[in-house]
Amino acid sequence: MSNNQESFEEKVKALNNTADTTSEYDPQDIEKNKFMAILAYFGILVIIPILSAKDSKFARFHSNQGLILCIVAILYSVCYSILSSVILSISWHLYWLVSLIGILSFALLIWFVIGIINAANGKAKELPLIGHYKLLKV
Repeated sequence: MSNNQESFEEKVKALNNTADTTSEYDPQDIEKNKFMAILAYFGILVIIPILSAKDSKFARFHSNQGLILCIVAILYSVCYSILSSVILSISWHLYWLVSLIGILSFALLIWFVIGIINAANGKAKELPLIGHYKLLKV
């Protein structure tokens, strides 16, 4: 393995080395509310676990993560629409730049997958870069 590849892998591992607070949650609560925790990552459907699983600390944790991800996705969509409109109004030859900005949407997909995997595995682990923010009381 080359030095660059090892360095990249180390950076990815360090990025995904987020706080894991699973030990603070009741195992029965985790098992009972895994579905609600998974549902929290499906965009606007985050409202369902927020309203129906108020008493579950585990579901609230993932609802907070899902809400943050939903807000980031909405902000990204708005910014992408505005930037692409401005860039393309300057010149359609700059479409490559719009495409480059569009690639950032893969970060949203990666966060979505990480969140679902953590919830399905019964882990209360923060999403990389955005997971440390708290919008909901747990």
